[in-house]
Amino acid sequence: MSTMVQMNEKLSADEIITGTKQVIQGLEALKNENNTILQSLQETLNGLKEDDEVHLVQEKTGLIQRSLEMIELGLSEAQVVTALSTHLSTVEAEKQKLRAQVRRLCQENQWLRDELASTQQRLQKSEQAVAQLEEEKKHLEFMNQIKKYDEQEAAEDKDSVLSKAPLDDLFPNEEEQSQLQQSHSSAAAAAAAQQGGYEIPARLRTLHNLVIQYASQGRYEVAVPLCKQALEDLEKTSGHNHPDVATMLNILALVYRDQNKYKEAANLLNDALTIREKTLGQDHPAVAATLNNLAVLFGKRGKYKEAEPLCKRALEIREKVLGKDHPDVAKQLNNLALLCQNQAKYEEVEYYYERALEIYQTKLGPEDPNVAKTKNNLASCYLKQGKYRQAE
Repeated sequence: MSTMVQMNEKLSADEIITGTKQVIQGLEALKNENNTILQSLQETLNGLKEDDEVHLVQEKTGLIQRSLEMIELGLSEAQVVTALSTHLSTVEAEKQKLRAQVRRLCQENQWLRDELASTQQRLQKSEQAVAQLEEEKKHLEFMNQIKKYDEQEAAEDKDSVLSKAPLDDLFPNEEEQSQLQQSHSSAAAAAAAQQGGYEIPARLRTLHNLVIQYASQGRYEVAVPLCKQALEDLEKTSGHNHPDVATMLNILALVYRDQNKYKEAANLLNDALTIREKTLGQDHPAVAATLNNLAVLFGKRGKYKEAEPLCKRALEIREKVLGKDHPDVAKQLNNLALLCQNQAKYEEVEYYYERALEIYQTKLGPEDPNVAKTKNNLASCYLKQGKYRQAE
């Protein structure tokens, strides 16, 4: 009964193995006992002589042998069960090992998924950052080009507009004179009337060109004495209050300015201005040139407020004599715009540059270098105000 109860109960693998081993031990003991009995019966059989007894012993021997066969079969089955249990244990161990590997792989897979998602997010952010940087790069490249061009033009402006360029205001070249005569005959006539027949002598033009050449080479030790000697000669022959003396004073003043001798240059220009106003009139082009040279000198010294009214008066004279759409008026507008820009008067700067640009495009054509220079100056003004769209 107890055996049945035990069989009905659910046994663990270890309990089955333990029971099987006990059964094997019992069968082995039973087998040994049966072998002993069988051996005893064989000895008995060998000593018997009567047939009935022999037959009885043989029958018992057969029973014992069959019992041994059954025991052998039971032992074989028990060994098979043991081997099977061992195999199942091995399989279970492998199964547990595989399950552990699967759990580890699942964990690794989840970790890889998390890493992939995180990497994709970082990649997306990086792509957005790259796109933003590309836009910033394009903007900075554009700004850098504008800046370089602006610096180049600013350097040219400082050297040419605020320092050296006004040398050309004294003597317009022959090409400018011919264009003036062809396209602005009425303005030229008005200018001639204002000049009252005065014309700069050829010897002063030659001397002017020679001084410019020496000054450009830095040979001031030659240029200055040459100007002083010519000035002395003119004062002896024509007197101090003569237009030729004023012209020579302008030339010497600009040479001094190139040497950063601003005080001496200002004294000479003021003297020349007084002479020209007395001898040629308040609205003469030569007066405008001297006013412009004085304005440039003040601008060179950073005195933009003092320079601005001089530049405006020069503009008024040139508009009156040459007309409001003359290229020389556009040049004066550029100078005035630069002075206002240094004072952060950007609305006035825009107005002057736009006027100058319209004159250059109308009178000289869109391909003229002055058009590109004025456009760049206007773009620089826009950039300083943060008007990037207008600058582009």
